[in-house]
Amino acid sequence: MVASARVIDHPVLEHGSTRSGRWLRRNRTKIAFAVALAEAILLVVGAVSRPGALFVAVLVILGYFWLGRKFQSPFARDVAWTAAVSQALVALVPALLFVVTAIAVVAIAILAIVALVVLFSRRR
Repeated sequence: MVASARVIDHPVLEHGSTRSGRWLRRNRTKIAFAVALAEAILLVVGAVSRPGALFVAVLVILGYFWLGRKFQSPFARDVAWTAAVSQALVALVPALLFVVTAIAVVAIAILAIVALVVLFSRRR
């Protein structure tokens, strides 16, 4: 008779981790994207000023690299990481708006040139 191996149904727990810490670790990227999306919407509609948002983003990111990585608590490190990632994503919003605006201006210019070419080519 061959002994069958038992499959462990539960993942291995990290030493010193808590239920909320494990939940945050699993969901920190989703949380960071959700916070960034909410703040980006506030930026786009003008509820938050761009310079203020960039200033806060720089402070949070620098704070993470200066202090956040040194926290003893894994939960605190994950909270700091989540905040830093969300602010880094928010800092990209003004750059993304600039790029999208530039692409729209170029597209409109190309359409105008095409329209002029078509209009002058039909003229006899």
